[in-house]
Amino acid sequence: MPSPSTIALTGFITWALVLLVLMEGLRSQLVLRGKVRANAFTPDNAGLSPFMQRLARAHANCIESLPVFGGLLIVGIATNRTALTDPLAYLLLGARIFQSLVHLASVSPAAVTVRFAAFALQMAIGLYWAFELVAST
Repeated sequence: MPSPSTIALTGFITWALVLLVLMEGLRSQLVLRGKVRANAFTPDNAGLSPFMQRLARAHANCIESLPVFGGLLIVGIATNRTALTDPLAYLLLGARIFQSLVHLASVSPAAVTVRFAAFALQMAIGLYWAFELVAST
């Protein structure tokens, strides 16, 4: 059975893919309905609905964070030290998904604060893992 670290890493990658598929599905509908030219999209979905702009940013947030948090999980997996990453792996994944969902729902001041709290939790977990992985070598 895969470790929680392996499942969390796979889940993180899958979540980024789900956001990408959702964005491209919605973009495809816009093209097929003649609302946007196929070559008119920008990376940030500027000129589209606020939801589409938030979706682009939520996906970018995942992609930006994946090398950092995914990299730490890979170090744990590759060095057979998942005992350090497993206990918080699901919490990291849950915080990442929660952050994205809040981002998709709203950019109100309260939502931004909640979203930042979820990201701060991920940063704290990442710092803890980095310290523990380095200290245990």
